[in-house]
Amino acid sequence: MRRARLLTLVSVAVAWSTSLVGPGIGVLMESRSEWVVLGTVGVVLFAVAHAGVLYAAVSPVRRGPWIAAFAVASLLSVSLLVPVAPGHWETWAWVGASIVGTAPVLARRWWGIVVAVIAAAVVLADDPLRGLVIAGGVGIGLALVHVLPVWLWDLLVQAQEGRESRARLAVIEERLRFARDVHDLLGHRLTVIALKAELAERLAPVDGARAGAEAGEVRGLAASALADLREAVHGYRTVDLAEQAAAIEQVLTSSGVRCTVTIPPSLPTVARELSWALREAGTNVLRHSRARWCTIDVALEPDLVRLAVANDGASGGPGGGSGLDGLAERLAKAGGTLRTGEEGGVFTLVATVPT
Repeated sequence: MRRARLLTLVSVAVAWSTSLVGPGIGVLMESRSEWVVLGTVGVVLFAVAHAGVLYAAVSPVRRGPWIAAFAVASLLSVSLLVPVAPGHWETWAWVGASIVGTAPVLARRWWGIVVAVIAAAVVLADDPLRGLVIAGGVGIGLALVHVLPVWLWDLLVQAQEGRESRARLAVIEERLRFARDVHDLLGHRLTVIALKAELAERLAPVDGARAGAEAGEVRGLAASALADLREAVHGYRTVDLAEQAAAIEQVLTSSGVRCTVTIPPSLPTVARELSWALREAGTNVLRHSRARWCTIDVALEPDLVRLAVANDGASGGPGGGSGLDGLAERLAKAGGTLRTGEEGGVFTLVATVPT
Protein backbone atom coordinates (compact mmCIF):
# COMPACT_ATOMS: atom_id res chain seq x y z
CA MET A 1 0.00 0.00 0.00
CA ARG A 2 2.81 2.43 0.83
CA ARG A 3 4.52 1.81 -2.50
CA ALA A 4 1.25 2.16 -4.45
CA ARG A 5 0.45 5.40 -2.63
CA LEU A 6 3.93 6.77 -3.38
CA LEU A 7 3.60 5.94 -7.08
CA THR A 8 0.17 7.59 -7.15
CA LEU A 9 1.56 10.74 -5.52
CA VAL A 10 4.41 10.85 -8.04
CA SER A 11 1.92 10.51 -10.90
CA VAL A 12 -0.32 13.35 -9.69
CA ALA A 13 2.73 15.47 -8.83
CA VAL A 14 3.79 15.42 -12.47
CA ALA A 15 0.37 16.75 -13.45
CA TRP A 16 0.42 19.24 -10.55
CA SER A 17 3.58 20.86 -11.92
CA THR A 18 1.40 22.43 -14.63
CA SER A 19 -0.29 24.62 -12.00
CA LEU A 20 3.11 25.98 -11.08
CA VAL A 21 4.92 26.13 -14.40
CA GLY A 22 2.09 27.45 -16.63
CA PRO A 23 1.16 30.59 -14.67
CA GLY A 24 4.78 30.92 -13.48
CA ILE A 25 5.86 31.60 -17.04
CA GLY A 26 3.34 34.45 -17.18
CA VAL A 27 4.86 35.97 -14.01
CA LEU A 28 8.34 35.75 -15.55
CA MET A 29 7.08 37.54 -18.68
CA GLU A 30 5.47 40.36 -16.64
CA SER A 31 7.46 43.63 -16.62
CA ARG A 32 5.44 45.59 -14.02
CA SER A 33 6.95 44.99 -10.59
CA GLU A 34 3.68 45.24 -8.66
CA TRP A 35 2.04 42.58 -10.81
CA VAL A 36 5.13 40.40 -10.56
CA VAL A 37 4.66 40.40 -6.78
CA LEU A 38 0.88 39.89 -6.94
CA GLY A 39 1.23 37.22 -9.62
CA THR A 40 3.86 35.37 -7.56
CA VAL A 41 1.54 35.41 -4.56
CA GLY A 42 -1.31 34.07 -6.70
CA VAL A 43 0.84 31.29 -8.19
CA VAL A 44 2.20 30.20 -4.78
CA LEU A 45 -1.23 30.21 -3.11
CA PHE A 46 -2.83 28.20 -5.88
CA ALA A 47 0.08 25.76 -6.20
CA VAL A 48 0.11 25.04 -2.45
CA ALA A 49 -3.67 24.56 -2.30
CA HIS A 50 -3.56 22.39 -5.42
CA ALA A 51 -0.79 20.21 -4.00
CA GLY A 52 -2.66 19.87 -0.70
CA VAL A 53 -5.94 18.83 -2.28
CA LEU A 54 -4.23 16.24 -4.50
CA TYR A 55 -2.32 14.86 -1.49
CA ALA A 56 -5.56 14.60 0.48
CA ALA A 57 -7.18 12.69 -2.39
CA VAL A 58 -4.79 9.75 -1.88
CA SER A 59 -4.07 10.06 1.85
CA PRO A 60 -6.04 9.27 5.03
CA VAL A 61 -6.61 12.95 5.88
CA ARG A 62 -9.71 15.13 5.81
CA ARG A 63 -10.39 16.43 2.32
CA GLY A 64 -12.87 19.12 3.34
CA PRO A 65 -10.39 21.79 4.55
CA TRP A 66 -8.14 21.30 1.53
CA ILE A 67 -11.06 21.49 -0.90
CA ALA A 68 -12.15 24.75 0.76
CA ALA A 69 -8.59 26.12 0.52
CA PHE A 70 -8.40 25.10 -3.14
CA ALA A 71 -11.70 26.87 -3.88
CA VAL A 72 -10.52 30.06 -2.16
CA ALA A 73 -7.14 30.00 -3.95
CA SER A 74 -8.90 29.46 -7.28
CA LEU A 75 -11.14 32.50 -6.72
CA LEU A 76 -8.22 34.68 -5.61
CA SER A 77 -6.22 33.64 -8.66
CA VAL A 78 -8.70 35.41 -10.92
CA SER A 79 -7.88 38.85 -9.50
CA LEU A 80 -4.17 38.08 -8.99
CA LEU A 81 -3.29 36.39 -12.28
CA VAL A 82 -5.69 37.57 -14.98
CA PRO A 83 -3.87 40.96 -15.34
CA VAL A 84 -0.42 39.30 -15.47
CA ALA A 85 1.43 39.45 -18.84
CA PRO A 86 -1.58 40.67 -20.87
CA GLY A 87 -1.24 40.12 -24.59
CA HIS A 88 1.82 37.90 -24.12
CA TRP A 89 0.68 34.89 -22.07
CA GLU A 90 -2.68 33.53 -21.00
CA THR A 91 -1.61 33.28 -17.37
CA TRP A 92 -4.94 32.48 -15.77
CA ALA A 93 -5.93 29.99 -18.49
CA TRP A 94 -3.26 27.66 -17.12
CA VAL A 95 -4.81 27.93 -13.67
CA GLY A 96 -8.14 27.12 -15.29
CA ALA A 97 -6.58 24.05 -16.90
CA SER A 98 -5.42 22.85 -13.46
CA ILE A 99 -8.91 23.39 -12.04
CA VAL A 100 -10.49 21.49 -14.95
CA GLY A 101 -7.99 18.65 -14.48
CA THR A 102 -8.63 18.40 -10.74
CA ALA A 103 -12.44 18.81 -10.62
CA PRO A 104 -13.26 15.14 -11.48
CA VAL A 105 -11.13 14.03 -8.52
CA LEU A 106 -12.85 16.30 -6.00
CA ALA A 107 -16.52 16.63 -6.96
CA ARG A 108 -19.26 14.29 -8.14
CA ARG A 109 -20.99 16.97 -10.22
CA TRP A 110 -17.76 18.05 -11.84
CA TRP A 111 -19.20 18.79 -15.27
CA GLY A 112 -20.68 22.08 -14.08
CA ILE A 113 -17.33 23.18 -12.66
CA VAL A 114 -15.51 22.24 -15.86
CA VAL A 115 -17.92 24.14 -18.09
CA ALA A 116 -17.86 27.21 -15.83
CA VAL A 117 -14.06 27.32 -15.68
CA ILE A 118 -13.62 26.87 -19.45
CA ALA A 119 -16.19 29.61 -20.05
CA ALA A 120 -14.36 31.91 -17.62
CA ALA A 121 -11.04 31.20 -19.37
CA VAL A 122 -12.56 32.13 -22.74
CA VAL A 123 -14.09 35.35 -21.39
CA LEU A 124 -11.02 36.47 -19.41
CA ALA A 125 -8.40 35.58 -22.04
CA ASP A 126 -6.97 38.16 -24.44
CA ASP A 127 -7.31 35.52 -27.13
CA PRO A 128 -10.51 33.48 -26.49
CA LEU A 129 -9.32 30.65 -28.73
CA ARG A 130 -6.07 30.25 -26.80
CA GLY A 131 -7.99 30.38 -23.54
CA LEU A 132 -10.28 27.61 -24.80
CA VAL A 133 -7.40 25.43 -25.98
CA ILE A 134 -5.41 25.81 -22.75
CA ALA A 135 -8.25 25.54 -20.22
CA GLY A 136 -10.23 22.99 -22.23
CA GLY A 137 -7.63 20.91 -24.08
CA VAL A 138 -4.85 20.93 -21.52
CA GLY A 139 -7.38 20.70 -18.67
CA ILE A 140 -9.03 17.57 -20.07
CA GLY A 141 -5.59 16.00 -20.57
CA LEU A 142 -4.72 16.76 -16.97
CA ALA A 143 -8.04 15.28 -15.87
CA LEU A 144 -7.11 11.99 -17.50
CA VAL A 145 -3.70 12.07 -15.81
CA HIS A 146 -5.26 12.87 -12.42
CA VAL A 147 -8.32 10.63 -12.49
CA LEU A 148 -6.73 7.34 -13.52
CA PRO A 149 -4.14 7.03 -10.69
CA VAL A 150 -6.57 8.35 -8.06
CA TRP A 151 -9.26 5.94 -9.29
CA LEU A 152 -6.83 3.02 -9.17
CA TRP A 153 -5.77 4.08 -5.67
CA ASP A 154 -9.39 4.13 -4.51
CA LEU A 155 -9.86 0.62 -5.92
CA LEU A 156 -6.74 -0.55 -4.08
CA VAL A 157 -7.98 0.95 -0.80
CA GLN A 158 -11.36 -0.75 -1.24
CA ALA A 159 -9.64 -4.07 -1.98
CA GLN A 160 -7.51 -3.75 1.16
CA GLU A 161 -10.57 -2.92 3.26
CA GLY A 162 -12.37 -5.93 1.78
CA ARG A 163 -9.38 -8.13 2.59
CA GLU A 164 -9.43 -7.01 6.24
CA SER A 165 -13.20 -7.44 6.39
CA ARG A 166 -12.94 -11.02 5.15
CA ALA A 167 -10.41 -11.77 7.87
CA ARG A 168 -12.72 -10.28 10.52
CA LEU A 169 -15.70 -12.21 9.12
CA ALA A 170 -13.75 -15.45 9.28
CA VAL A 171 -13.11 -14.85 12.99
CA ILE A 172 -16.75 -13.91 13.60
CA GLU A 173 -18.02 -17.00 11.78
CA GLU A 174 -15.73 -19.21 13.86
CA ARG A 175 -16.99 -17.61 17.06
CA LEU A 176 -20.61 -18.08 15.97
CA ARG A 177 -19.93 -21.71 15.12
CA PHE A 178 -18.45 -22.30 18.56
CA ALA A 179 -21.38 -20.49 20.21
CA ARG A 180 -23.85 -22.71 18.33
CA ASP A 181 -21.92 -25.83 19.33
CA VAL A 182 -21.95 -24.81 23.01
CA HIS A 183 -25.68 -24.00 22.83
CA ASP A 184 -26.51 -27.34 21.20
CA LEU A 185 -24.29 -29.18 23.66
CA LEU A 186 -25.49 -27.57 26.89
CA GLY A 187 -29.00 -26.34 26.13
CA HIS A 188 -30.77 -29.70 26.64
CA ARG A 189 -28.56 -30.74 29.58
CA LEU A 190 -29.18 -27.50 31.48
CA THR A 191 -32.93 -27.77 30.89
CA VAL A 192 -33.00 -31.30 32.34
CA ILE A 193 -30.82 -30.21 35.28
CA ALA A 194 -33.20 -27.34 36.07
CA LEU A 195 -36.26 -29.61 35.94
CA LYS A 196 -34.68 -32.32 38.13
CA ALA A 197 -33.46 -29.72 40.63
CA GLU A 198 -37.00 -28.35 40.87
CA LEU A 199 -38.35 -31.88 41.35
CA ALA A 200 -35.81 -32.60 44.09
CA GLU A 201 -36.81 -29.39 45.84
CA ARG A 202 -40.49 -30.42 45.84
CA LEU A 203 -39.75 -33.98 46.98
CA ALA A 204 -37.43 -32.98 49.82
CA PRO A 205 -40.24 -32.37 52.42
CA VAL A 206 -42.19 -35.57 51.57
CA ASP A 207 -39.76 -38.13 50.16
CA GLY A 208 -36.17 -37.45 51.18
CA ALA A 209 -34.80 -40.63 49.64
CA ARG A 210 -36.20 -39.89 46.20
CA ALA A 211 -35.18 -36.24 46.50
CA GLY A 212 -31.62 -37.36 47.25
CA ALA A 213 -31.69 -39.64 44.22
CA GLU A 214 -32.85 -36.80 42.01
CA ALA A 215 -30.12 -34.54 43.44
CA GLY A 216 -27.59 -37.27 42.66
CA GLU A 217 -28.80 -37.40 39.06
CA VAL A 218 -28.51 -33.60 38.88
CA ARG A 219 -24.91 -33.84 40.06
CA GLY A 220 -24.18 -36.55 37.48
CA LEU A 221 -25.76 -34.53 34.66
CA ALA A 222 -23.79 -31.43 35.68
CA ALA A 223 -20.54 -33.38 35.76
CA SER A 224 -21.30 -34.91 32.37
CA ALA A 225 -22.14 -31.50 30.89
CA LEU A 226 -18.91 -30.05 32.29
CA ALA A 227 -16.89 -32.87 30.76
CA ASP A 228 -18.57 -32.37 27.38
CA LEU A 229 -17.90 -28.64 27.57
CA ARG A 230 -14.22 -29.20 28.32
CA GLU A 231 -13.97 -31.62 25.43
CA ALA A 232 -15.64 -29.12 23.09
CA VAL A 233 -13.31 -26.31 24.19
CA HIS A 234 -10.29 -28.57 23.80
CA GLY A 235 -11.43 -29.55 20.33
CA TYR A 236 -11.95 -25.88 19.48
CA ARG A 237 -8.50 -24.93 20.69
CA THR A 238 -6.75 -27.81 18.92
CA VAL A 239 -8.08 -27.50 15.42
CA ASP A 240 -7.02 -30.20 12.99
CA LEU A 241 -3.95 -28.96 11.11
CA ALA A 242 -5.19 -30.09 7.70
CA GLU A 243 -8.54 -28.33 8.23
CA GLN A 244 -6.75 -25.18 9.37
CA ALA A 245 -4.50 -25.27 6.29
CA ALA A 246 -7.52 -25.65 3.99
CA ALA A 247 -9.26 -22.71 5.67
CA ILE A 248 -6.17 -20.49 5.44
CA GLU A 249 -5.72 -21.43 1.77
CA GLN A 250 -9.31 -20.47 0.99
CA VAL A 251 -9.08 -17.11 2.78
CA LEU A 252 -5.74 -16.19 1.19
CA THR A 253 -6.89 -17.21 -2.29
CA SER A 254 -10.07 -15.14 -1.98
CA SER A 255 -7.87 -12.20 -0.89
CA GLY A 256 -5.77 -12.37 -4.06
CA VAL A 257 -2.78 -14.24 -2.58
CA ARG A 258 -1.60 -17.27 -4.56
CA CYS A 259 -1.42 -20.02 -1.95
CA THR A 260 0.22 -23.47 -2.23
CA VAL A 261 -0.36 -26.07 0.50
CA THR A 262 1.69 -29.28 0.92
CA ILE A 263 0.60 -31.54 3.77
CA PRO A 264 0.90 -35.31 4.41
CA PRO A 265 -2.35 -37.34 4.35
CA SER A 266 -1.98 -38.47 7.97
CA LEU A 267 -0.38 -36.68 10.91
CA PRO A 268 0.06 -37.52 14.60
CA THR A 269 -2.25 -35.89 17.14
CA VAL A 270 0.53 -33.65 18.40
CA ALA A 271 0.53 -31.88 15.02
CA ARG A 272 -2.60 -30.04 16.18
CA GLU A 273 -0.33 -27.79 18.23
CA LEU A 274 0.99 -26.41 14.93
CA SER A 275 -2.47 -25.17 13.96
CA TRP A 276 -1.88 -22.16 16.22
CA ALA A 277 1.33 -21.35 14.36
CA LEU A 278 -0.46 -21.69 11.01
CA ARG A 279 -3.29 -19.45 12.19
CA GLU A 280 -0.83 -16.77 13.36
CA ALA A 281 1.13 -16.95 10.10
CA GLY A 282 -2.06 -16.66 8.03
CA THR A 283 -3.19 -13.66 10.07
CA ASN A 284 0.16 -11.94 9.52
CA VAL A 285 -0.04 -12.50 5.77
CA LEU A 286 -3.54 -10.99 5.66
CA ARG A 287 -3.00 -8.05 7.98
CA HIS A 288 0.66 -7.13 7.96
CA SER A 289 2.04 -7.80 4.49
CA ARG A 290 1.47 -7.13 0.83
CA ALA A 291 2.20 -10.69 -0.19
CA ARG A 292 1.43 -11.96 -3.68
CA TRP A 293 2.15 -15.62 -2.90
CA CYS A 294 2.32 -17.85 0.16
CA THR A 295 3.46 -21.44 0.64
CA ILE A 296 2.41 -23.74 3.49
CA ASP A 297 4.57 -26.84 3.84
CA VAL A 298 4.04 -29.51 6.53
CA ALA A 299 6.64 -32.27 6.76
CA LEU A 300 6.61 -35.39 8.93
CA GLU A 301 10.18 -36.17 9.99
CA PRO A 302 11.37 -39.16 12.12
CA ASP A 303 11.17 -37.33 15.46
CA LEU A 304 9.15 -34.17 14.77
CA VAL A 305 6.49 -32.46 12.68
CA ARG A 306 7.70 -29.37 10.85
CA LEU A 307 5.55 -26.47 9.56
CA ALA A 308 7.06 -23.84 7.22
CA VAL A 309 5.06 -20.83 6.01
CA ALA A 310 6.72 -18.42 3.56
CA ASN A 311 5.44 -15.33 1.73
CA ASP A 312 6.93 -12.52 -0.34
CA GLY A 313 5.54 -9.74 1.88
CA ALA A 314 8.63 -9.61 4.10
CA SER A 315 8.64 -5.84 4.66
CA GLY A 316 5.17 -6.17 6.11
CA GLY A 317 6.10 -9.08 8.37
CA PRO A 318 5.22 -9.23 12.04
CA GLY A 319 6.46 -6.44 14.23
CA GLY A 320 6.98 -6.33 17.94
CA GLY A 321 3.57 -7.65 18.88
CA SER A 322 2.89 -10.40 21.38
CA GLY A 323 1.38 -12.90 18.92
CA LEU A 324 4.64 -14.63 18.01
CA ASP A 325 5.95 -14.44 21.59
CA GLY A 326 2.83 -16.17 22.92
CA LEU A 327 3.05 -18.73 20.13
CA ALA A 328 6.68 -19.51 20.98
CA GLU A 329 5.75 -20.02 24.65
CA ARG A 330 2.89 -22.35 23.70
CA LEU A 331 5.11 -24.45 21.45
CA ALA A 332 7.83 -24.54 24.09
CA LYS A 333 5.39 -26.13 26.56
CA ALA A 334 4.87 -28.92 24.01
CA GLY A 335 8.63 -29.25 23.48
CA GLY A 336 8.51 -27.46 20.14
CA THR A 337 10.34 -24.50 18.62
CA LEU A 338 9.51 -21.41 16.60
CA ARG A 339 11.83 -19.58 14.21
CA THR A 340 11.18 -16.61 11.92
CA GLY A 341 13.43 -14.92 9.42
CA GLU A 342 13.61 -12.70 6.35
CA GLU A 343 15.83 -13.21 3.34
CA GLY A 344 15.60 -11.84 -0.17
CA GLY A 345 12.23 -10.21 0.48
CA VAL A 346 10.71 -13.50 1.70
CA PHE A 347 9.46 -13.86 5.27
CA THR A 348 9.52 -17.42 6.64
CA LEU A 349 8.00 -18.89 9.79
CA VAL A 350 9.13 -22.38 10.85
CA ALA A 351 7.49 -24.21 13.77
CA THR A 352 8.18 -27.72 15.01
CA VAL A 353 6.77 -30.11 17.62
CA PRO A 354 8.29 -33.45 18.62
CA THR A 355 6.39 -36.63 17.82
